[in-house]
Amino acid sequence: MSSPSKRRKKNDSSAQPIRNLDFFFAKQKEAATKSANAVQEAEDNVTNSEGLTDEELARKLQDEWNKQDQVDAASERNGDLYDDPQASIVNGASEQAIDGGKDSPTDNERLNAKDMKPDHSNQTSTLSLQSTAAEEDTVSVNIPFDQSPLEFEPAQYIPDLQRHWASEGGHATYALLTRCFVLVNSTTSRIKIVDTLVNLLRVLIEGHPESLLPAVWLATNSISPPYIDLELGLGGSAISKALKKVCGLDNAGLKTLYNKYGDPGDVAFEAKKRQSFTLRKPKPLTIKGVFDSLVKIANSKGHGSVEVKQRIVERLIQDARGAEESRYIVRTLVQHLRIGAVKTTMLIALSRAFILSKPQGADFEIRDSKELKRLKKEELAEVYARKEEVVKACFARRPNYNDLIPALIQVGVCEELLLRCGLALHIPLRPMLGSITRDLGEMITKLQGRDFSCEYKYDGQRAQVHCDEKGKVTIFSRHLEVMTDKYPDLVDLVPKIRGESVSSFILEGEVVAIDRDSGELKTFQTLANRARKDVVIGSVTIDVCLFAFDLMYLNGEELLDRPFRERRSLLRSLFVEIPHNFTWVKSIDATSADVETVQSFFKSATDIKCEGIMVKILDNLPNPDLLGDEEHAEDDKVPEPPTPKKKGKNTSSKAKATNGEGGAEGKGSRRKALLSTYEPDKRLDSWLKVKKDYNTSADTLDLIPIAGFHGSGRKSKWWSPILLAVRNAETGSLEAVTKCMSGFTDAFYKANRAKYDKDDPENTSVLPEKPHYVDYNGGAGRPDVWFEPQEVWEVAFADLTLSPTYTAAIGLVSDERGLSTRFPRFLKVREDKGIDEATEAADLASMYRKQEARIPNPQEKELVDDLEDD
Repeated sequence: MSSPSKRRKKNDSSAQPIRNLDFFFAKQKEAATKSANAVQEAEDNVTNSEGLTDEELARKLQDEWNKQDQVDAASERNGDLYDDPQASIVNGASEQAIDGGKDSPTDNERLNAKDMKPDHSNQTSTLSLQSTAAEEDTVSVNIPFDQSPLEFEPAQYIPDLQRHWASEGGHATYALLTRCFVLVNSTTSRIKIVDTLVNLLRVLIEGHPESLLPAVWLATNSISPPYIDLELGLGGSAISKALKKVCGLDNAGLKTLYNKYGDPGDVAFEAKKRQSFTLRKPKPLTIKGVFDSLVKIANSKGHGSVEVKQRIVERLIQDARGAEESRYIVRTLVQHLRIGAVKTTMLIALSRAFILSKPQGADFEIRDSKELKRLKKEELAEVYARKEEVVKACFARRPNYNDLIPALIQVGVCEELLLRCGLALHIPLRPMLGSITRDLGEMITKLQGRDFSCEYKYDGQRAQVHCDEKGKVTIFSRHLEVMTDKYPDLVDLVPKIRGESVSSFILEGEVVAIDRDSGELKTFQTLANRARKDVVIGSVTIDVCLFAFDLMYLNGEELLDRPFRERRSLLRSLFVEIPHNFTWVKSIDATSADVETVQSFFKSATDIKCEGIMVKILDNLPNPDLLGDEEHAEDDKVPEPPTPKKKGKNTSSKAKATNGEGGAEGKGSRRKALLSTYEPDKRLDSWLKVKKDYNTSADTLDLIPIAGFHGSGRKSKWWSPILLAVRNAETGSLEAVTKCMSGFTDAFYKANRAKYDKDDPENTSVLPEKPHYVDYNGGAGRPDVWFEPQEVWEVAFADLTLSPTYTAAIGLVSDERGLSTRFPRFLKVREDKGIDEATEAADLASMYRKQEARIPNPQEKELVDDLEDD
């Protein structure tokens, strides 16, 4: 072994030339230059990560897909593709509705595996590169869906569409739906959005009714109702992998597009737009085919499901023709369609579409558009409103498009539709809601002359319990989600509480955490700590009691139209009370004359940790002993249910008052609207909430966070302030009401910043720009990030004021200004509420009018009006 001195001598480089720093850093500089060029090239010209040409990559993908088609076909022949037929939804309901006059099929009848099998009858042809320009659907793209439905004539376009569909396989193409999405996304007008949806639905009703049901599901950004557990379960990585593979993107190129556009759909749009050639000639996507693919993704579970889902995603993106189809396919896959087609909008569109159109061969009556055009505006609004009320009532009783659409195709919008879409066991109805009152004094004023019941409002979880003749029990939450597995102890309790004469029922109550020995009530937070799934009775550590308060269905008969006094009597006489397990809500019956009794009852409720009280009208008619002689004549006859009116900006508040939702116009009309029937999915003054929070000097609002601004100073790392909005129930839009920067802790700031991380390309909680369904003038203050609306915050405030910046309730109290809050303060996240339960614009306007009535002098009123929240 050589000595150290010899080794040093061997390594002596004195004979070699001296090299400067540039020599040693040359490779790093070269690598950096190449990286920068690669990113720029990805921005300008999409390339693939394997260094293949378009044709080479296309042939590689084609070979993979052909092999997979062979595997799938073999698996189908062996009958092992669909092991769980109960997990898939049949899309053939429309065909059955057209072929026969039977009642619409049940969900169990629809859960049929055969309808979900892919079609392998058409073999793929030899691949050749196609120009993307030749792949666009020029027939669908020129249809003016945004015309007025009274001007739009589907018959002008259906023959060409049907010829085009016949050449492409016979089903309505996805390009038709994409055309509608593009037009809806290009406008903020709620009228235009409804008109566009109406015209799309009319084309499908008259031209291809089999595609109507899947089109409605896709347009509402869902594939099943809440009570059927059918979720796509796709992560952002699945979309990213598919875009890289199909569009030839590398990691750098994908990241560049994400950083620039943010929205996955916009990234897909740009990637597809830059392709000069398609990888293979795609088979055009159809509306039914896309929906079937989504259901197959949701049904893929167990070993190998990730690969199955990935292949379906890739095939959908590959077969999308044109950039716009790619955009909406990807937005559908990530479940953020962003076209604002909320439930109310779709139901309105369906009702109007079936006023004007019907499928070929159907025998129900429709209205001639020329005849409707001759009507006055108010008369047309009345025609629309009556039909909308029927469709909304059906969906409230049976909230599933799989039931509603086939029935509409068979009988249209008529009274028979209400019979076909009545209550059904194990299908939840949407719960009735109570209006908010500030205090007991306001409640007494609203219910002047009426008999009512005051009930404890327990701090628990609302539950809807279904039981059939065979003893099967299903429990639903207020959001219609199944929570039977969460409460096996309640399921086990049902046979013990059902009286001998009760065969089937639907009842409603509040599940409350309780000390089983002492009967002491516990808080909602305690109940929230209970496990949600796969709970075993022996492992239950948090006991609960069901406090029943209403009965909506009994022994095969609906009770919705019965007065509350009668429904309550049936509940308490036919069911068996088990203390600390199943009992009735504690209540007293009172009148507007029993002020002291009601006050004492309210105090007793808050003393035992209840939220407050619920006050419910007992009978449809006022009590004649409580009315003056001058009021008898008007209230002698039985009141009719309120007919909804078309509400414009200047009439909404008055209409709300007429329907018993606030305001002081006309005592007689308000009393007429106070029916004691059960009205699913409606918030009426027939039920009033008086919470202990409302009984204090500080009001609270349930607001939706929609955007954030970069903080300054100590808060520069976080979003502060946060822009909040109320919900406009009539238009489906979110109206900005205030900025909040008070009440947050540092821990909350950090968590909120992470949740709405703008720099994370796979974060679907942030939006690249203001969505069209958000109304915000903004002035000079444009938010730095827009949030995907998904949660509700409870916010306290000093008072309400008119504002030129915020649009909340604009047109309800002022034609030029909206409403805002002074000194808003964050209290908590309302985890028990969804965004459809946030404070409504009409409620905000009602609160403002009450506030104005309390201001004693004009000078103070003027001062409050001029204050604006910054």
